[in-house]
Amino acid sequence: MSKNFMIRKVAVLGAGVMGARIAAHMVNASVETLLFDLPDGEGDPNGKVVRALEGLKKAEPGPLSSPGRLGSIQPANYGQHLERLRECDLVIEAIAERMDWKTDLYRTVIPWLGEECIFASNTSGLSINGLAQTFPENLRQRFCGIHFFNPPRYMHLVELIPCTETLPERMDHLEEFLVSTLGKGVVRARDTPGFIANRIGMFSLLSTLHHAQRMALDFDTVDALTGSDLGRPKSATFRTLDVVGLDVFASVADTMRMHLPDDPWHSCFDVPDWLGRLVKEGALGQKTGRGVYQKLGNQIHVFDPGLQNYRLSEGKVDAALKETLRQRDWAKKMEALRSDQGTQAQFLWAVFRDLFHYCAVHMEEIADSARDLDFAMRWGFGWSHGPLEIWQAAGWQKIAGWLNEDISAGKTLSPAPLPGWVTDPARRGVHEVQGSYSAGSNRYQPRSTLSVYRRQLFPDRLLGEAEEYGETIFDTSAARMWHNGQDIAVLSFKTKMHTISSELLDDMLRALDEAEENWRALIIWQADRPFSAGADLLQLMQGVQTAGDQPAEGFAGRFKGALQRVKYTVAGGGGLGEIVNAAVGNVLRVEDVIARFQQVSQRLKYAQIPTVAAIDGLVLGGGCELSIHCTRIVATMESYIGLVETGVGLLPSGGGCKEMAQRAAAEARGGDIFPHLRRYFQNIAMGEVSRSAELAREMGYLRASDRIVMNRFELLHVAIQEAMALAATAYRPPLVPRQIPVAGRGGIASLKAAMVNMLQGGFISEHDYAVGCRVAEVMCGGDVDTGSQVDEQWLLDLERRNFLDLLAMSKTQERIEYMLRNSKPLRN
Repeated sequence: MSKNFMIRKVAVLGAGVMGARIAAHMVNASVETLLFDLPDGEGDPNGKVVRALEGLKKAEPGPLSSPGRLGSIQPANYGQHLERLRECDLVIEAIAERMDWKTDLYRTVIPWLGEECIFASNTSGLSINGLAQTFPENLRQRFCGIHFFNPPRYMHLVELIPCTETLPERMDHLEEFLVSTLGKGVVRARDTPGFIANRIGMFSLLSTLHHAQRMALDFDTVDALTGSDLGRPKSATFRTLDVVGLDVFASVADTMRMHLPDDPWHSCFDVPDWLGRLVKEGALGQKTGRGVYQKLGNQIHVFDPGLQNYRLSEGKVDAALKETLRQRDWAKKMEALRSDQGTQAQFLWAVFRDLFHYCAVHMEEIADSARDLDFAMRWGFGWSHGPLEIWQAAGWQKIAGWLNEDISAGKTLSPAPLPGWVTDPARRGVHEVQGSYSAGSNRYQPRSTLSVYRRQLFPDRLLGEAEEYGETIFDTSAARMWHNGQDIAVLSFKTKMHTISSELLDDMLRALDEAEENWRALIIWQADRPFSAGADLLQLMQGVQTAGDQPAEGFAGRFKGALQRVKYTVAGGGGLGEIVNAAVGNVLRVEDVIARFQQVSQRLKYAQIPTVAAIDGLVLGGGCELSIHCTRIVATMESYIGLVETGVGLLPSGGGCKEMAQRAAAEARGGDIFPHLRRYFQNIAMGEVSRSAELAREMGYLRASDRIVMNRFELLHVAIQEAMALAATAYRPPLVPRQIPVAGRGGIASLKAAMVNMLQGGFISEHDYAVGCRVAEVMCGGDVDTGSQVDEQWLLDLERRNFLDLLAMSKTQERIEYMLRNSKPLRN
């Protein structure tokens, strides 16, 4: 195999749910992909694949980054197209989890594989060494297990499992492809049942079910206890079972029970009787509309094993326990759970205790290091912290002592003793600066040295690893400007959800001054998602109120009580609107804040050095306005971008309307502006948010010159490379356009006519219409003739004036009040 082996074309064998979605993610990454299945008995021989591709259109969340990518998946069947496998550098088998079916397929395709092709089985737990026996010895060197988590586009984890004969360099090439091309987090697992994530995750779920039954806790109460307050997904425990499918969950548990006869927790892999009954009745969860939960009308009902029927879901956390769950210090949280004799607290302590116990006993068997175990749970099950991270944060020796006490008292699910390495008096945990502990080698293992990881300047961090980024240039309560020794300055927001505050606007102006004086470029990048979800309304409101001689009256006064109960809000996703909402009753202050935001946007656009927005996750309202004014945007595929101020009855006024109108004029190239303007107007008026960076490009938020990266941990690396390339070409800012053609009165009339039809059809409300008319006025350049020439400041002034007019409307105020109280938009 050549040193620069590249995976150019991929074949996926099996067009079931998983195979089709793996193929979808391949084309998301612009990898040429063949999707195979058995030839259809009637009609088109590729009929099974064609139907699977049609299913991708309906799947939620969407497997494709853009509907247009669907046509890039090439249908194929085993009867006609096996010779095309010779073209493929990687073949992924993704059929049902049956050893006999998989090995039969291997025998069919083996003669058609290329000489350097890597062959991988997508399996969640079948023995890789067992599967490998079907291949001749030379092919075993190119065979491995590859475990994508569903849905493959969104789940970060991929487990790689070599067989005994797999050549290390083949695994390295595959890992680099998965990390950089597909954007995945790779964990190398050992060939043990369930590998790492499913082994630990299934035990965690099953032990939770066991303790819930033992303590007679209702299912909805368990979900209230085991969700986001523990750093787990909102689906918690029983809703997760519904999403997975009760039949799938039962099948995986049964498979693990059969293959783990010597596991000290073997009895835990028996599924409860009630679950078996629901499966038998066809109540399989989300896919059948009924499982643990069932929606009846507007109400959610939950299955009650005692009643053997459904009842209204109303599970609650004990009032005394709520403060404990809000505690962020794991040491204090665990101390409180263990000492609290209430049923709910003791349930949670038991769940954590047995999870810690299981991980400690099995880590040496299933994982090379604690890093792999914790990342498997974070990336594969969506936990904010891995179990060993939590144990370390709670005090390693203290937890180990409590575990030994409960083991001795017979309280744990297994009497298995803790391994000696756990209770070593010198042990403070399993993650240190030098690496993560390996029970097998009894040393701390550093991270992988594969070249692909050099692109991750700041990879996903574990507890105990350094968290500081680069050398500080300046640091305030709102932002930190820093560098990494490459003459490129980076600005990172420190506000909650990276919301835009008045102080942050000042810091951005300061950063632009500093960058122009001393640095080759400025990058805006956040260490964690999102890029920006809006503005800190409460902080700005308080600042505005205290700036005046008297407390704000009218609208602001009415909301004083609500504001005291809201730490922050993202009004309609967060745009300039939220910043200035706070200032009703102080019009001069409102205009000042708008002008400052517009100043920041224009400075980003016309700075003497290149500016790069490195975006990831939510990029809404004001965050979108900041990014679209930068010289370049580098976006992760999972960037969700939009100008959404209309959700609270306002319009973008930090340059967002201006910039979209200007782009429409540029695209028209002297021709009819209106067709280009119409799509930008619709995006803003309807508050449309892209569901991927690819769709953001189609919507016009990303330009052809902007970049999309698949792995969020490579985002800063690519942004720096882009900034350096711009700087290397003696970058000059764009010339300020002296004149911008606008659609004028004719354009406004056309947009209003379209909205009248929507209003009469009941698709929008009267206030939606009123807001849309204001957006139309700004984007068309106001009361001027069609084709008139205006400058940027003209459009910015229109933004400010129309924003203030909308802010004075009672229905806009109702929308803002509703957003403050309910954290979701009101369509009045």
